This record gives sequence, structure tokens and C-alpha cells, in this order.
Amino acid sequence: MYKIIILLLFILPTITKVSFSQKTDSTKSNYHIKGAVTVTTKGISLVPTFTLGKPAAIFDLSMGKKKLFFEPQLKFSLAGKPWAFLFWWRYKMITRKKFALSLGTHPAMNFKTEIHTVNGVARNYIVTRRYLAGELVPNYFISKNVSVGIYYLYSRGFDYGSPRNSHFLTINTNLSHIKLGNQFFARFTPQFYYLKQNRKDGFYFTYTLTLAKKNFPLTIQSIINKTIHSDIIGNQNFVWNVSLIYSFSKKYVQR
Repeated sequence: MYKIIILLLFILPTITKVSFSQKTDSTKSNYHIKGAVTVTTKGISLVPTFTLGKPAAIFDLSMGKKKLFFEPQLKFSLAGKPWAFLFWWRYKMITRKKFALSLGTHPAMNFKTEIHTVNGVARNYIVTRRYLAGELVPNYFISKNVSVGIYYLYSRGFDYGSPRNSHFLTINTNLSHIKLGNQFFARFTPQFYYLKQNRKDGFYFTYTLTLAKKNFPLTIQSIINKTIHSDIIGNQNFVWNVSLIYSFSKKYVQR
């Protein structure tokens, strides 16, 4: 499995040289740059049972056109210490009215502060652990604003202290653009998931609730995660947070 992910990592990043213009021209290729800045009461990972355990800031960026996108994600504690860096490449293989399928891969670095004694003096050091991961994301659209899907992520750790093999599988539902009056709407995403790290595993339930205003860049989001059963080390029985998200988006045309 990890050999396939490594192959994807080198196949997907096919970059072309581009110059940008904000003039609209329907005969030329459109590119987009969009992103978000999130400030949260508690940093929660892509696998929701794992958390930084303290307030965090997350910077998301997405750049690309048509099917291929580069989407780095940088995470920090509000004290300024790095938490995790993920450098996603995502490819939208199928984009139909009723069905979508995308593939993704990323190298990642996870940072942790540890105490080490050097020459008899104990000091804090930031230790980096490296990962390589791949994802498979099929979704079926019941209607314009309702979809069901599966999310599968495989991750391989390369350093001492990190899980060698991790499997993360979810069954999820996405209810988007739930109207709350003329100006406000909500998005609700519940999911059950299974996590296996080496020989230990667990089952969980989580949901994400997002509140937004039409044509307004700020949204409020909350994630709640509950363990059903797990023997994974570092597992959190109950995790929740509240986040404030600022989003932006720009479209460009190749000159």
C-alpha cells in the first residue's frame, strides 16, 4: 500500500508554469486560489480522537485548476510552536452530478515537544516525526445539498515513536446549506469511523456543525468526537472545540 502512495506522490505533482491575470476569458484555463485561517479553542486532528490539547491556529491553502490541486495545511499552537505540516496533492478523478471520486496524497511532519537531558541539563526540544499518507474519497449525492460517502486514509510513519501503519475509515453524511432564515445557513456532517494503528483499533462517532452567513467570510464551527470503544494509545474519550474561520477565494485566468 505505501509503495502505491509513494508512486502517487511523484505522479500527481505535475506543475506547469503559469502567469496570472484577473481578466475574464472563457476560452482560457481558469485557476483558483482559495484558503482559510482557523483559530480554535482546541486543535483537533484529521483523525478527531487526536488533539493538540490547547488553542491552535490552522492555515489552509488550495491552488490548482480543473482536476489537480495543491493544498498545504500548516498548524500551530497559539503560542507559536509548530504542531503539524501537511502538503496535500489532490486529484478529482470523477466529478459527476450524482457521484464524485477523488484521490489524495501527502507527506507530513508532526511536531512534539519533548524533554531531553544534554550534559546534565534538561531542556525542551521540538521533535519531528515524518509521515506519508494517501486518501480515497468517494461521494454519492442524493440531492444538491445532501450526500453520503466514505473516506479512507492510510498513513505510514517513518520515525521511532510514530505508528508504523494507520488505517482511518469513515462512513459519513453531509447536509449542507441548511437554511436558518434568509441570510444564515448551517452545514452538518455526522460520521462513524474506524481507526487502526498497528495492532490496536477503535470505533468512534463524530460530527461537525458549521454556521455561516451568506456572502460573509467568517464562519463558526464546532467538532464533537466520542469514543465508542478503543484500545489505541493516546485516544481521547471525548473531544470538542469551537472555531472561528476566515475564508477567501480568487479565480485567475492563464495569460
